[in-house]
Amino acid sequence: MEKLSDRLNRLAPSATLAMSQKSSEMKDQGIDVINLSVGEPDFNTPDHIKEAAKKAVDDNWSRYSPVPGYPALRKAISAKLKNENGLDYNINEILVSNGAKQSVCNTIMALVNDGDEVIIPAPYWVSYPQMAKLAGGIPVYIEASFEQNFKITPEQLEAAITPKTRMLILCSPSNPTGSVYSQEELNALAEVIKRHEDIYVLADEIYEHINYVGKHASIAKCEGMKERAIIVNGVSKAYAMTGWRIGYIAAPEWIVKGCNKLQGQYTSGACSVSQKAAETAYIASQLCVEEMRQAFERRRDLIVKLAKEIPGLQVNVPQGAFYLFPKCSSFFGKTDGTRTISNSTDLAMYLLEEGHVATVAGDAFGDPNCFRMSYATSDDNIREAMRRIKETLAKLK
Repeated sequence: MEKLSDRLNRLAPSATLAMSQKSSEMKDQGIDVINLSVGEPDFNTPDHIKEAAKKAVDDNWSRYSPVPGYPALRKAISAKLKNENGLDYNINEILVSNGAKQSVCNTIMALVNDGDEVIIPAPYWVSYPQMAKLAGGIPVYIEASFEQNFKITPEQLEAAITPKTRMLILCSPSNPTGSVYSQEELNALAEVIKRHEDIYVLADEIYEHINYVGKHASIAKCEGMKERAIIVNGVSKAYAMTGWRIGYIAAPEWIVKGCNKLQGQYTSGACSVSQKAAETAYIASQLCVEEMRQAFERRRDLIVKLAKEIPGLQVNVPQGAFYLFPKCSSFFGKTDGTRTISNSTDLAMYLLEEGHVATVAGDAFGDPNCFRMSYATSDDNIREAMRRIKETLAKLK
């Protein structure tokens, strides 16, 4: 009898990966699909970082790495946190993992017990609720609507907290919305957290450097919050190193020790060569990061302008990351004569099958009125994709 564990049956598959797979299958059939579904920079890893990896291979960095990461990499991360964020973490307060995704999961698994509540602002990254469920936790959603620029208020946070609340997950800049919390907004949320003992904030800052409003703000900088915050970051987005799989947490040492114990049992240390490449990414010139940020900002401006020209879409201006999350509910109930759009999943499928543009429905991110497009692609692809979307949506009456 084929029977998977209850733990696995509680999980939903990743909608982002499912949409990407469907678009790949259509491409394999010879259909010209523009893929705006995956959150991955289209740049190549900068040459100086690749050279560091080649040197690491030649220098035989090929043994098992320490579970928490090489001391040299953790030292480089510690220096980055000090220089860029004004935060003091020693290397015993830093743990390197196989991508920031593992860093998030490690933290949730280390802190959340069965029945604990995990507050997740919606829209959210698709994996947060699933990871909370995997740990036996209960996701509690706070709706941060289009009208409030997809950011929660202190009042909403206070109302969501119960005696069972263990964690708040905060992603800024946000996937899927691109919204960015200011230091003032984080200070106000921190005041709420500090009124309640034993609540921790998992601050997912993986999009830190893809920011169009100035300096990145971290909740760990708020007074009294460093002991309650777990920063998650990594090299994937800032340095176009998605496939290298290097992420980290910076957190109180007891949490890092717990995650180290967990990681030691199910993956051990991250790839040795990738760690040496990441070390160079952090200690060498940061010019490549700024060049990519500028390119993303230009693309942001382009996709916002083109999306605003599509009748029926409501568009805000994202302040970071590389996603647009327009409101599409005006199309619900409309038809092209053969198919009717009932929700954002229908709309995303319609855009893929009729317009040959892959996006991701907002249902997967906790907002069924919107859909997500990644603009981590060329200007030409953005122009052509938006032309197709405009043309396809115009068929709905």
